[in-house]
Amino acid sequence: MPLDPQSEKRCRDSFARQPMMETIGASVRSVDAGTVELEMPFDAKLTQQHGFMHAGVIATLCDTACGFAALSLMPEGTAVLTTEFKVNLLSPAQGERFIALGRVVRPGKKLMVCLGEVFAEDNGKRKQVALMTATMMVLDTSTGLRD
Repeated sequence: MPLDPQSEKRCRDSFARQPMMETIGASVRSVDAGTVELEMPFDAKLTQQHGFMHAGVIATLCDTACGFAALSLMPEGTAVLTTEFKVNLLSPAQGERFIALGRVVRPGKKLMVCLGEVFAEDNGKRKQVALMTATMMVLDTSTGLRD
């Protein structure tokens, strides 16, 4: 389902206000209704002792993709917060870049359940490195939070 331009702008503007995404070099590849795709290049400063992308960075990227997938379906005047997630690390995260796909599997008025996946791309090949289930809370912006 296509996303209206105002909702896409809202998601992209909110993403741009996240210093963490700038820190890890992540960017938005696409936003659609209930689906978001993010990209992050390899950065040796974000690896663990074996040279693989750190699990915390992979989880952060995936959580963010899920959150913005949820925000894309939320009405104006609401904001998103993660209430929980579980991540399975399927393979060492190594590659030239990492692609995170987030999608809403069950939208709701107060909670949205999402599925996230992270893929490592290297020399034109793609390998799944993480799978996440996440629950996002719909908050009214009158609480002081921005979308």
